Amino acid sequence: MKKVAKALITKLKSEKLVLDWKKRQTTRAAVRYTIETMLDELPRTYSPELYQKKCDVIYQHVFDAYGGQGASLYAAR
Repeated sequence: MKKVAKALITKLKSEKLVLDWKKRQTTRAAVRYTIETMLDELPRTYSPELYQKKCDVIYQHVFDAYGGQGASLYAAR
């Protein structure tokens, strides 16, 4: 789980969280797709409904916590 989480945030920061990524539907969709494909690498222990819920929660966290160009609310701490 930690390996996938680290790989996910690294990929998002380097490729998807570009300047003003929240403003364009295509970049938001690319972030969501990346989350779904990276989580798909985890073992199949979740039902499809729970998997989708996890993807939604992670997407919402990324949307709330990360601005453009990978800037994060965690960087200030």
